[in-house]
Amino acid sequence: MKLENLKPSVGAVTKKVRVGRGIGSGIGKTSGKGHKGQWARSGGGVKAGFEGGNIPLIRKVPIRGFNNYNHRKNYSTVNVGDLEIFEPNAVITEELLYETRVVGKRQPYGLKVLGGGEITKPLTIKAKKATKSAIEKIEKAGGKIEIEE
Repeated sequence: MKLENLKPSVGAVTKKVRVGRGIGSGIGKTSGKGHKGQWARSGGGVKAGFEGGNIPLIRKVPIRGFNNYNHRKNYSTVNVGDLEIFEPNAVITEELLYETRVVGKRQPYGLKVLGGGEITKPLTIKAKKATKSAIEKIEKAGGKIEIEE
């Protein structure tokens, strides 16, 4: 295969259609827009959801419920597999994870350990929360997790 032999797939490139170039082209005179009306004009047509001046359906349907983000608890999260970079028997805290750039942003509610990945080293992890799978994997590797209040 050589660079000069490369061609696009059949049907991938289509010839540009020149409209309004005489009746012999098949799309001359009105250029495929029919006769008069809103759709035949320059810049014509209506936006999606426009219903001829009536109240649109999306505004007629009542709004049900909302998500109150004031009660959301944001945790800094880390997967168990991401802790493999630390030395065996190390004490892992949110501060250490932030300094080593494992956690990008410190959240107000502390650290939450998730069960993604695998861990082989015994580590002591201090966190506010942990999933069941994360606790199982840490204890299976010989480490322990301390849930802070």
